Amino acid sequence: MSAKTIRVLIVDDHPMVAEGIQSILESYDDIEIVGTLSSGQDAVDQVANLSPDVILMDLNMPGLGGLSATEIILERLPDTRVLILSMHDSPEYISTALSHGAKGYVLKDVQTDEIRQAIDAVMRGEQYLCTGASGSLQPKGGNTREALTGREQTILLELAQGKSNKEVALALEISVRTVETHRKNIKRKLGISSTAGLTRYALEHGVLQGTGHSF
Repeated sequence: MSAKTIRVLIVDDHPMVAEGIQSILESYDDIEIVGTLSSGQDAVDQVANLSPDVILMDLNMPGLGGLSATEIILERLPDTRVLILSMHDSPEYISTALSHGAKGYVLKDVQTDEIRQAIDAVMRGEQYLCTGASGSLQPKGGNTREALTGREQTILLELAQGKSNKEVALALEISVRTVETHRKNIKRKLGISSTAGLTRYALEHGVLQGTGHSF
């Protein structure tokens, strides 16, 4: 066995997909499958104990989806590398996944050895987009406003209700420093410099029309 074993966690709510990927990766001596989970919430709850180097994360799952799970995991364990697994090859899906912190994007119908290539790439610190994904991702125009991630939208909602960084951190079970980082990114993306401006933006864009509102 290799001196450096790569610990891989598979998160997919389709058992056949998870089992198929597991059987492929188990054929490599230097890869250890530390778990196969069926939901984003399970991944968030168990990732610290499983300590994976790489997570293969399904995009669409019931409850907590792959993107939200990725953000939460990376807030807590920033060295974890997440590869999104998806059937969707649209630029919107891919760019959104990368903006949430994923290190790569792999379509579920790729050749089996490409999953291994993706794992090796992110372990080297590189970004990996499979052939179909990279072909559909075109550079965006310079005038396009950078979109807020789901996590940033959640934090904007909390801030717009007048909560302090500490109160937001307690509510979302993250560190105050993480809230401050998100706050800076939100202001940068929206071109807003004040908290009052964030509140005004939230009001104008329907953010405060109930916490269940999808914005």
